[in-house]
Amino acid sequence: MLPEAGPRESGAIPPPRRSRSRLGIGGQGTKAILIAAASTVVFFTVLTILVVNAPGWAQVQRAFFDGRVFVESIPRIVRGFWTNVQLFLVAEVLVLVWGLALAVMRSVPGPAFFPIRLLATAYVDLFRALPGLLVIFMLGFGFTGLRIEGVPTDRFFWAVVALTLLYSAYVSEVYRAGIESIHPSQEAAARSLGLSRFQSLRYVVVPQAVRRVIPPLLNDFIGLQKDTVLVSFIGVVEVFRATQIEQQARFNFTPLLVTALIFVAVTLPLARFVDYLIAREQRRRAAGRLR
Repeated sequence: MLPEAGPRESGAIPPPRRSRSRLGIGGQGTKAILIAAASTVVFFTVLTILVVNAPGWAQVQRAFFDGRVFVESIPRIVRGFWTNVQLFLVAEVLVLVWGLALAVMRSVPGPAFFPIRLLATAYVDLFRALPGLLVIFMLGFGFTGLRIEGVPTDRFFWAVVALTLLYSAYVSEVYRAGIESIHPSQEAAARSLGLSRFQSLRYVVVPQAVRRVIPPLLNDFIGLQKDTVLVSFIGVVEVFRATQIEQQARFNFTPLLVTALIFVAVTLPLARFVDYLIAREQRRRAAGRLR
């Protein structure tokens, strides 16, 4: 990474920011924490009283909070969730690669590369505009219905392709924002050292851009993990389809609670990890400005 001129050279050093927790409590010490805890307890106590005293609570409890159904549904639903994990892991790798390729294609300057920029822009606009479920239906049922020799008919394969096409469009915009956030002096300095335009992009601009966009990329992948349930509509037996099977077999909605808790257990640690990365990046940038 090539050095940039910082605020110290211009004589402007930003004042230190007041520490603030990720939950928004602030840096006011024990008093603020006690007030936040007390208001939280009061809020959830009132909410619980209102719910359990509602006229239809008994019916809702039997339909959604049956302990026996909850325990018996866990094994099948967890096995279905393993399919979601496989979908997510394969699609994530493909999205990272294809999204970066699209971002680079849209960032290549010069009139000679206009057709490449045009095609990449059209791709991104198209798949950001189309509903995800529509793309999954068209690929899962359309291409398999053509019965072209050599074209895979496995629904899992087309589920991965659909998720990759959809999310690479969003991820490419994240990458492109990171590339455009790099100061032009970085590329100019690289060119002055004898690097070509593509070499400066590869060795100087893209590595810095990727490091800057890791938190928003993780946010997109949280969405990707949740959207893997959409492939159930083309017949892939993943966690949502397994939940539907359990719910219809038992005439009870408690399996939906099992699925919800699984996604919460997976998503919350990722969300907190994103917060940690954002806070670390902010501290790193603040330290760089003070140097």
